[in-house]
Amino acid sequence: MKKRTEKLTKEKGDSGVEDDAVKSAGLNIQDKFPVQTTDDYQCSGNLEMDFPELCALAGMNETPLVKLRQLTAASPSTDSGAMEDSQTQISPRSPVTTWCPKPCIQVEMENGDSQSAKKIIISGWQVDEVMAQVLSKILPSLSNLQSLKMWQARLTDRILISLKNTISMCSNLRTVILEGNPIPEQSYHILIGEDSMITHLSLRNNCIGEEGAHLIGSALSTAHSTNKNLLTLNMAFNSIGDGGAIHIAQGLRLNRSLLCLSLANNHITDAGAICLAEVIGPFALTHEEIVERRRQLMKRDQSPSQLGIADSKCERPLSIPSSSSLEQCSKGTKSASKKKDAPKKEEKPAALQTASTAGKKEVTKKDTKVPRGQGGKSEGKDKRLPASEQEEKSSFVQKTGEVVEALSPLLDPGIRHIDGKVIQPGNTALVSLNLSGNKLTEQSLQKFLASVVGQGEGGLLRLSLNRNCFPPDCETFLRIQEIMSLKDPLNRISPCQVDDEQRQVA
Repeated sequence: MKKRTEKLTKEKGDSGVEDDAVKSAGLNIQDKFPVQTTDDYQCSGNLEMDFPELCALAGMNETPLVKLRQLTAASPSTDSGAMEDSQTQISPRSPVTTWCPKPCIQVEMENGDSQSAKKIIISGWQVDEVMAQVLSKILPSLSNLQSLKMWQARLTDRILISLKNTISMCSNLRTVILEGNPIPEQSYHILIGEDSMITHLSLRNNCIGEEGAHLIGSALSTAHSTNKNLLTLNMAFNSIGDGGAIHIAQGLRLNRSLLCLSLANNHITDAGAICLAEVIGPFALTHEEIVERRRQLMKRDQSPSQLGIADSKCERPLSIPSSSSLEQCSKGTKSASKKKDAPKKEEKPAALQTASTAGKKEVTKKDTKVPRGQGGKSEGKDKRLPASEQEEKSSFVQKTGEVVEALSPLLDPGIRHIDGKVIQPGNTALVSLNLSGNKLTEQSLQKFLASVVGQGEGGLLRLSLNRNCFPPDCETFLRIQEIMSLKDPLNRISPCQVDDEQRQVA
């Protein structure tokens, strides 16, 4: 017994000496007792150091290499060139990234700092569930990460769901490029849900068919929901066909955030292209959209009363008061007692108090000099402000959070009632549409020409229709090219291309 006690004492003493040595060396106790799982690991934000550690904890036999490279102007983190399929024919099988014979993660940094990773590229090797677990731990720790590209990573539906959850935890990750990753379930739409923060999404060469396009179109917008953050969507080199193009067109009806859309090389014919052309021009609302429009109108008209704009004692209208309503309210205040007038002035809504600087000063002076029993006269001063009623209503809407509803396409002030139909002005938010490499004929071109002319100076600035089933000297096509060259502020149509077309016409 005595020997056992001495042994325990000795071990305890040795342990104490070791702990003191660890502390004196400035090390963490976790360095002596390393973590056992990836969940326990605390990422430092340095991918070059954290990635091998997490792979080892995950039990991976072979850890992919981490290759760092300086971010240069020749390799922008947003891959903006991916939308230019009409100008340069990019093969769907040739990645822009550097090919590596051994699995590796390419990291583009800024200023040579290993902790400033801005873009991560995974190219040509499978991302399985173990690797997805490692990425879900390390990516959110990279505070400067803006872009993630996976090319031929053999993703599955479960991996895509895990990736979607990981992306939502990354504070600055806004560009996602998933190319060459066909998924049987075609569930890419989960990346652009209503709460998604992704602004640039590329889904090229993923074998997306009509069903996948249907899901993506519904994610863009329906009568009841819409994506408000996605700016560019690249679906080139897929197989959505006419059915998919119709679903995408449905998604564009009420979406006003998407600016650039590429549907190049998707086996689209005139049937699908005409639906896309119709949505950028005036179109009639469906029954479901009309019902939703009425609901939004009722909610907009009722919201001021819920927020206390109208004075319940005066029973004024549920908006900025008109001159007639002010007269009725003034008569009521004259017959009221002084005790009832005082709280009415205190309860005056902020929207009325900000009518105009001059009017506000006059009312303030009257209130300080005139007895409260004559408060009706000070209210009468508001009769001079009918011209600013709309401005006050607009500012109040913005302050109270109703600005989202005010910007709803179903509440567009340009909506008209024609022949028993409710006509929406059309999607003028989309500025770039790429339909190159499809099967369009002059029939759909005429519809695009009518829609583009009807948009005037707004709407599309760039419409790519090259490599379709119509001759280069097609008069309708040349007319569209001429209009686009005048509208596009960057004039992306090269002078050589215009000269070639002119020679062919001659």
